[in-house]
Formats: sequence, structure tokens, C-alpha cells
Amino acid sequence: MATFVLVPGMCHGGWTFEPLARRLREHGHQAYPLTLTGVGARAHLLSSTVNLETHIQDVVNTLLDEQIEDAVLVAHSYGGMVTTGVADRVPDRVDSLVYVDALVPGDGDSCWSLVPAEREWYLESGETGYAVPPLPFFDPRATPHPLASLIQRLRLTGDGDLARFRRRDYVYATGWDGESPFESLREQLLADPLWTVHDVDSRHNIMRDAPDTLLKILLDSV
Repeated sequence: MATFVLVPGMCHGGWTFEPLARRLREHGHQAYPLTLTGVGARAHLLSSTVNLETHIQDVVNTLLDEQIEDAVLVAHSYGGMVTTGVADRVPDRVDSLVYVDALVPGDGDSCWSLVPAEREWYLESGETGYAVPPLPFFDPRATPHPLASLIQRLRLTGDGDLARFRRRDYVYATGWDGESPFESLREQLLADPLWTVHDVDSRHNIMRDAPDTLLKILLDSV
């Protein structure tokens, strides 16, 4: 039995992973779809001080509180920033990593530096100065996302080597309108024998648009 810890992307709460989590439980696994501070059901905690480190600590605290020692960290989009930080902080509690059309940052990276095409969107936080609004085509449950978490640079306190973990899977969505912001990352990981890359015929929200394929990848990963 595996323990999946599912970390959503910008503006999304644990609800985005809940259907997948139910199916994982039906297969006998444990699954924790998380909602990060300031987003979704925790939107009332949104403030200018909520940053990337806050979100990393959200996940670390879950691992500690639930006494999880063999987590399969599953990250969508922005969630890759968070899970990379978590794997660095508590590597002894992480078994493997699955990035679902997500960022795979290094030390000093941020969403601002890795996805320059989205900077104009981030700067639409004018109403409060610290909350990036959901895009119009997002699910109605999407909520504003803390700007500081997108600007803050990830600081890896360990060696940042993801090779220490049992598996590293990358799930790449091929159905973007225009060029995917993860295309160069895909090419880089394809050339790395330590990674397994899965091309999926889906738009960015793979959990919604290709749930059967994603479920199979997660089950195969364990």
C-alpha cells in the first residue's frame, strides 16, 4: 500500500485531486489531497505574508502529523515548487515524486523566473496587492492565489538531488493551445535516465481531462 500526498496548482484546492484520491483509495492506497494556505477552503487565511515557504511547511506538517514516512508526492503545475521543497526538507519521509505538468525547480528558482510568460497574470493582483486572481476559464471553485508564493525563490537546504528517491515520474500534457511552458523541461528530463516521462493527450488539467491515464501512471509508479 502506498501513501499519496497530492499537491494542487495555483488557485486550486484539494478538490481538484479528490476524485483521483477516491479511486486510489479504492485500490487500497492512502491518499491525501491537500489544500494550501490561503487557497480554496483555506482562502480565509490569505494574506500578504503567505509565501512558498508557507506552502512547503503545509505539506511537511501533514507528513509529520499523519506520521507518513513513505510519501509519493504528486504535484500539479505550481505544486512542483512546493513538493521539491518538501523533498529537500524531509527526504526521509518521501518515497518518490510525480510531477503532473509541473515545475521542477532548482535552488534559487521561482515561478516568476521559470515561467516569464505568466508574469503579466501575476501582476493582476492590483485589487489587494498580494492575490493573483483565477483565470476566467478556471473551475468556479478556484480562488485567488498568494502572490508571494510565486515571487519567492526556492532555497534548497540539502543537496537538491532528486536522485535519492526511488522514482521520479514526469507527466507531460501534449494538448496545450500553443507551446507548453514545460516543453524544454520535458526535453531535459527525457535525456535523463533517472526520470520516466509520460506524454499524455490532455490539456494542462490532466486530473480532469485524462483521469484514467493519470490513475494508471500513479498505480504503475508504486
